[in-house]
Amino acid sequence: MTAAAITGLGLTAMTFATAAPVEDLALAALRAAVADAGLRPADVDGLLVNSSQGIRPDRVGVALARHGGLGDLRLLEHMEIKGATAAAMVQRAALAVGAGLANVVVCVFADAPLGTGGRSGSSYAHSGGVDGVRGLERASGVLGSVPTFALLASRWLETRDGSPEDLCAVACTTRAWAVDNPDAVARAPLTPADYHASPFVATPLHVLDCARPVNGGGAVVVAAGDHTAATPHPPVYVRGMGQCHPERRRRAPGESWFGGDVCSAVDATLARAGRRRDELGTLQLYDPFSVITLCLLEDYGFCGRGEAGNLVRSGATAPGGRLPTNTGGGQLSAFYLQGMTPLAEGVTQVRGGGGGRQVAGASTAFVAGIGGRLDHHAFLVLDREAA
Repeated sequence: MTAAAITGLGLTAMTFATAAPVEDLALAALRAAVADAGLRPADVDGLLVNSSQGIRPDRVGVALARHGGLGDLRLLEHMEIKGATAAAMVQRAALAVGAGLANVVVCVFADAPLGTGGRSGSSYAHSGGVDGVRGLERASGVLGSVPTFALLASRWLETRDGSPEDLCAVACTTRAWAVDNPDAVARAPLTPADYHASPFVATPLHVLDCARPVNGGGAVVVAAGDHTAATPHPPVYVRGMGQCHPERRRRAPGESWFGGDVCSAVDATLARAGRRRDELGTLQLYDPFSVITLCLLEDYGFCGRGEAGNLVRSGATAPGGRLPTNTGGGQLSAFYLQGMTPLAEGVTQVRGGGGGRQVAGASTAFVAGIGGRLDHHAFLVLDREAA
């Protein structure tokens, strides 16, 4: 199969203000990514789209191709695996160009949860339906992601003998990275005292343990290896891919939150890439809440069970640490653009375009998106070298 590379990256401004229609954000990101790749819209022959919360009437769909002036496409799909979709779109695009089904595929995500007279929580609280277990949760006041992940955080702290300082360390570390990210919406230095003084949203989660939803869009261009000459940036090769879908059962016996066979899926992804964990320049993990960083470091095999809190508090994931993680500030301090957040930062780091936050010598990035309550995982290994 032909090698596939990410040759273009486009991001809109990330804002808390009421934004343009979500499709306009998607079109702006698409056009920026195509231009960043040194291409024209006429060069695009594939488009993959994803949008947040499918129940919204303004969701982005395949009509984006027509509205964006694209034509004669050989690949056009709407994809949905929740927060794992951005990485899965790149996988789909890489397989398509590798098989000769398309040459230049744009993967687009946009979201606009912050509207007039409402908060992002009101948008996300409507997802998931009202039947079965979800209906029981809603009847008891468990609306949206925050109380659900607060329960997960409580369970993690209990089973790992953790402490609130573990969560604090994650929040402060991601903020330390965001200070040097001009696209981040929260760049002021964060101290432990600041963290502990912030209000609780759902115990044990403070507001600073939660992602920063924004109105914005992001896109990447995935091209066949022989279509990379025009890009003004070093091509970022898609060297390894994988997925895992535990589909955790809330009513099943045993642990319903973490663990399972996810680590072996990461092992397989790295094996396909021909890379070891200690060869990765950066980790870009989906972090809608601080506790998820801790969960994924353990579940993905970057430390042992019960070791993630000590790992983060030691500074290993911080600037200058041996395991640079969420180097743009992640979703906690940079912006919550679902799976496009870790993907965009992975591309930026492998290109060497991180500016003040650039990790020296980071030629390889591990990117992970998750969906649901750790139900869906999609992995990428991005590299300056083709496999």
